[in-house]
Amino acid sequence: MIGVIDTEGDCAEWDFPAAPSAVRMARAVVRKQLGAWGLTGLGDITVLLVSELVTNSLRHASGPIGVRLVRQAGPLGTLLVEVSDPLPDPPQERDAAPEDEGGRGIQLVARASRSWGTRQGRTGKTGKTVWFELVLPG
Repeated sequence: MIGVIDTEGDCAEWDFPAAPSAVRMARAVVRKQLGAWGLTGLGDITVLLVSELVTNSLRHASGPIGVRLVRQAGPLGTLLVEVSDPLPDPPQERDAAPEDEGGRGIQLVARASRSWGTRQGRTGKTGKTVWFELVLPG
């Protein structure tokens, strides 16, 4: 069950259970919200990066996963995307060997976004938030 926190204005936020279906549900609501904002051109890359971060959360954390989108308008507008989970350890960017089945998600986020990072959980919450920014189409 998706916990819709907010989808009004320039911010949209959801909570997902730590279950395999969270990745599919996160992709669907992110794509739908980007469409509502007229940002379908950012859909594929945003959905790909959200999938990677939600999958990381599922592999390493055992609590709810939050996804938050913030549309920041202006001449250098950005889309801020955050994925939060209760595990306090930040993800590590690493070099995956060609035969490794995983280990490329954070590299993908780092290379495909304008910027990215991690911070402690939001406003009194435990855990961490991994975020990235994409430039809004002009």
